[in-house]
Amino acid sequence: MIKTGNPVISIYTEMTPNPETMKFVANKLLFPGKSIDFPDETTAAPSPLAKELFSFPFIKSVFIASNFVTLTKTQETEDWQDVIPTIKQFLKDYLEGGGIVVNEDELAKVKQEATNDVAADDDDVVKRIKELLDNYVKPAVEMDGGAIQFKSYNSGVVNLMLQGSCSGCPSSMITLKAGIEGMMKRMIPEVKEVVAEAE
Repeated sequence: MIKTGNPVISIYTEMTPNPETMKFVANKLLFPGKSIDFPDETTAAPSPLAKELFSFPFIKSVFIASNFVTLTKTQETEDWQDVIPTIKQFLKDYLEGGGIVVNEDELAKVKQEATNDVAADDDDVVKRIKELLDNYVKPAVEMDGGAIQFKSYNSGVVNLMLQGSCSGCPSSMITLKAGIEGMMKRMIPEVKEVVAEAE
């Protein structure tokens, strides 16, 4: 009888529009249908994987979504090519060993501010904004290794939070103003402006 172990994990990298970040894609779902951003080591408690990644001196932030991890390197790290093999091997070993990506119990203890999930007490405009973000924006920015979360809506101004490769990306303001703001103004006339803050 042949005994099978854990599935073989393969990891490949994709460059993002942000030169400081690199997207590491796995052939396994890591955090299905959700995403979480760890802008620094102090926020990594809910994710054993993120905590381990922060032990590498060249990692500045960790973003986990669906089947990928987007890492931001420190300023001192010259080139991604120097560290990619190390990270790929670490992720492969960690996932093949059955390492926990996100501990849902720990995550529940941490207050999650931003979410695109429609809540029962959201007004009609907020519901439409969140649905637009989920249906049109999320798939596009996830391809680039990032996420954009709803933060607030007040008097025609939508405040969004940039995460993963979107945070600090040189082209994120163009995406925000020309792409997201333009689409929201056309599809939701109550929206007058879209602003963002990096996490």
